Amino acid sequence: MSNVFIAFQDNEDSRPIIEAILADNPAAQATYPTGLVKIDAPGSLVIRRATIEELVGRPYDLQQIHVNLVTLSGHIDEDDDQLSLKWNN
Repeated sequence: MSNVFIAFQDNEDSRPIIEAILADNPAAQATYPTGLVKIDAPGSLVIRRATIEELVGRPYDLQQIHVNLVTLSGHIDEDDDQLSLKWNN
């Protein structure tokens, strides 16, 4: 099984997104290369709007993650409630 990954700028805006990803994806691992936070996960990874909203305490438009997104790897499936990365085999 191949890993998917997503990387964000390491800043205050990205922290609740990263925390939400790690909470919703127990197999995910975060690494911290200079200025970035890279999250790898085996097979698939999901980012849920509801989890981010719980952490920030306000409504959150999932499109806001693109402001601090640096790169990703995997096939993207996105709607208003979640963004998923996975490899379609």
